[in-house]
Amino acid sequence: MATQIQALTKLNQSPVVRRVLKRPEILSFIGFILLSVLMIATTDNFLSPVNLTNIARQVSINAVIAIGMTMVILTGGIDLSVGAVMSLSGTVAAGVMLAGIPIPVAVAAGLLVGVFFGILNGLLVAYGRLPAIIVTLAMMEIPRGIGLLYTNGYPMSGLPDSFAVLGRGSVLGIQTPILVMLCMYVLAYFILNRFPFGRYIYALGGNEEAARLSGIKVNIYKLYVFGISGFTAALSGIVLTSRLMSGQPNAGVGFELDAIAAVVLGGTDINGGKGHILGTLIGAMMLGVLNNGLNLMGVSPYMQKVLKGIVILLAIYVSSERKTNKN
Repeated sequence: MATQIQALTKLNQSPVVRRVLKRPEILSFIGFILLSVLMIATTDNFLSPVNLTNIARQVSINAVIAIGMTMVILTGGIDLSVGAVMSLSGTVAAGVMLAGIPIPVAVAAGLLVGVFFGILNGLLVAYGRLPAIIVTLAMMEIPRGIGLLYTNGYPMSGLPDSFAVLGRGSVLGIQTPILVMLCMYVLAYFILNRFPFGRYIYALGGNEEAARLSGIKVNIYKLYVFGISGFTAALSGIVLTSRLMSGQPNAGVGFELDAIAAVVLGGTDINGGKGHILGTLIGAMMLGVLNNGLNLMGVSPYMQKVLKGIVILLAIYVSSERKTNKN
């Protein structure tokens, strides 16, 4: 027994192990691999090219939303309005197209709607001094209600065939939603890791008062991250609208929780200041693999919700324990 304890102690003191423990996204990647192995062992068609492509396509919507959510959470905030914003953005883009306006203008209109509500959230949080969770909880209802009023509660179909390229097309053999997701993550990686903006975001989440005293314009950067969150939600809404070829005023219900789950599973500290954008992508893929595998196993959708909640709680627990051990 003593020999086993000594071996575990040496393992814990190993530079490799310590580096892994300091990089939660690596732990997330290990969890993703283990989950994938489990699904391969328990299902028949998991590794089929069609199924893997289907997973990536389904993940792309949530993964793009999770980019903006990651930035908000890194500052110590939260955005519960992304599902409603993506729905309204998609319906506005659909409505503009149905009015005979060119597709690029319609897409721009949808994106502007998302940015508008993101900035509105940021203004209320940064300058109104209101808690982010309360502001964005209210914004779960306002865009949703506007979308229902705009469409009278009915889907908006009959969109131009060429618009389907964004949600159903492919470029060099890669489906467009997947390509959009990959491009957005490359962009987000460079923003957070190669530009001062990223350093300011991490500093803001680590210690807001210290960031303010160091000269960082805290309110402006809060405005930026909420604006980005609105943009990524709108982009996802437009891609989803293209895939469905209709503006759905009831789309996006619960998507905010999936985005938060992807961020947490990817190792980002829910209290802000620590995390990695690639971890968020891994977290989104973990959710996609979990959902797909449970569907292949014929697990009840209600039980899937229970299991997803347990996985999220475990991820938060592990994050909390890791932070406690460091302190």
